[in-house]
Amino acid sequence: MLPPSCILLLVLHQGAPLIQPPPDAVCKQLQRIELALVPLAEAPEICVSPGLMTNFVFDSPVKVELQDEVRFQEMTRGRSTLSLLPPPDLVKGERLRLTATLGEGSTQQRVTFSLVGDPGRSTHQVEVYRDKRPREALQLEIAQGQAKNQQLLDELDQTRAQLAQLRVRLEQASGLLGLIANKTLSEKGIQRQELKKKELVRSEGVLAYEWGYGYRSDKSIAAELWLKNSSPEPWTAAVGSLVDAQGHEVGRMKLRQENPIEPNSEGSVIVEVDAPRTQGHGELMLWLRDENSRGITVRGLTFP
Repeated sequence: MLPPSCILLLVLHQGAPLIQPPPDAVCKQLQRIELALVPLAEAPEICVSPGLMTNFVFDSPVKVELQDEVRFQEMTRGRSTLSLLPPPDLVKGERLRLTATLGEGSTQQRVTFSLVGDPGRSTHQVEVYRDKRPREALQLEIAQGQAKNQQLLDELDQTRAQLAQLRVRLEQASGLLGLIANKTLSEKGIQRQELKKKELVRSEGVLAYEWGYGYRSDKSIAAELWLKNSSPEPWTAAVGSLVDAQGHEVGRMKLRQENPIEPNSEGSVIVEVDAPRTQGHGELMLWLRDENSRGITVRGLTFP
């Protein structure tokens, strides 16, 4: 019979390990799992790594339970999704249990996954299907979504092209080029005259008229008014109208104001009204209001 020391040397020489290391999990960037094809006795293995996010996408509403959840750096639950960032101290071969309950009511199905630690390698996305038909439906939905996105991208390109055309037209519409093209300019040109204070009744209120000019072309009349804001709030014109002595509106008005008129400051407002040369004569009344109905009424305006 061999002495105990010889027996110990024989065992060490043979090198029989007392603990077998767990086999490496198969790491895929995208892992699809069809539960109908997975035996319930087996827990699908998912490769996870510290510092790398793993996302689960289920084809039905899901509730999850995660072993040692407090160790995880991040875990975000959605109605049918789960995103997790494994513990920073997760070692190679360590396994953590993830239990998912899919569906609701009598159609619930429970499945357990084994999250296997593998630093530096992880599965980016896990797609879980209860049977083949929802998977095909989900793939069809994804394809339809991609087609819709492409349609939106095409429409966006068309909108950008139309916007570029509008910008070109806008540039062409400015200056003398636009006046000639719109037949606004004739041999009479554009008349201008000062809107003097003596021709006006000074309005009382938050705004006061200081000075301005009136203009006339073949198709419209316009006024550039300088107003003083005596209120404690900035003022910006929102609506306005130009009416004749009988109270009839002369035409459709357009407003332009570069900046709000600050308290105790002066600022300009430009108004334009569609009116041929045969209209808009005599003394007219202009009223302007902001969004809070604060404004000014200017009477006695006369245009060239």
